[in-house]
Amino acid sequence: MLEKQIMIETSGLTKHYGEIVAVDHLDLTIERGEVFGLLGPNGAGKTTTALMLLGLTEPSDGKATIGGHDCTREPIAVKRLVGYLPDSVGFYNDLTGRENLRFTGRLNGLDGKALEEKIDQLLKRVGMAEAADRKAGTYSRGMKQRLGIADVLIKDPAVIIMDEPTLGIDPEGIRELLEIIRSISKEDGRTILISSHQLYQVQQVCDRVGIFVKGSLIACGRIEDLGRQIQMEGGFSLELEALPNDGGLEALLRTQEGVTDVRQEYGHILVESSCDLRSLVTDLAAQNGYALMYLRQRGGDLDEIYRRYFEKAGERHETSRKRKVGGIFTKAIHKQG
Repeated sequence: MLEKQIMIETSGLTKHYGEIVAVDHLDLTIERGEVFGLLGPNGAGKTTTALMLLGLTEPSDGKATIGGHDCTREPIAVKRLVGYLPDSVGFYNDLTGRENLRFTGRLNGLDGKALEEKIDQLLKRVGMAEAADRKAGTYSRGMKQRLGIADVLIKDPAVIIMDEPTLGIDPEGIRELLEIIRSISKEDGRTILISSHQLYQVQQVCDRVGIFVKGSLIACGRIEDLGRQIQMEGGFSLELEALPNDGGLEALLRTQEGVTDVRQEYGHILVESSCDLRSLVTDLAAQNGYALMYLRQRGGDLDEIYRRYFEKAGERHETSRKRKVGGIFTKAIHKQG
């Protein structure tokens, strides 16, 4: 079995802007050929993390390496390994797509027949061959993102960092873009770090995800593993819909061992429990003359995982804040006394 190679690694990576902690002691490893999704709301610290990895801003503390090279001390070596796709790709609008790629290729030391062949190959790969000789100013956002991937691939990077790659693109454009991302990871063995808040799209393409809140990585792993962890910590939530909708099945469910709550939510019955009840609910419905129209265990999809971890992070933050305020209040009482 081949030993896994770590391509991106951070240790205690921290960035302060005055009193604001943008990134707080980030410990992260990403393997060669992996697609990793760094998820979080705007202002969570995702872009700051990307800038430190690219050597474009220095950390306040800690360290980041890509391919074994220190991102702060060896920025040139890192830039040779890494391609960056920002959330809004900039091209020369009065040049064609092909001319833009040619310009990038020459900046990276390529020229002549080898460059032209590479441009043709990349344009075909990202589905831009037919639009290659149109001016970039006429391209849609989705077309610019695909050309942006070709632009990044010109330098043949081992690692690609993408910032909100699917933002503002129509559903078909997103599907095409995700197929390209999957291809350049699995077929080429490139490592891809995607920074995004668009959970559904990320779920389709990422091997692992990290949930980033207020500068801290609060969860990291495969989506199915995070879902199981949420269930172990917070119990199970089962959505179902059954006919006839007469309240009888709800009453039966309330009597079952392990059930902690049964309620109506958005037209469905929601069952909270300490164990997986899917088999029991199926049998109970059939034995009592109910037809199950819909049955889904919450927790396995990224939206639910993200919501639950986000809520946990908020609870920890609120507890910490109360302790701090309580401590100040206690000291004030002692001073007054």
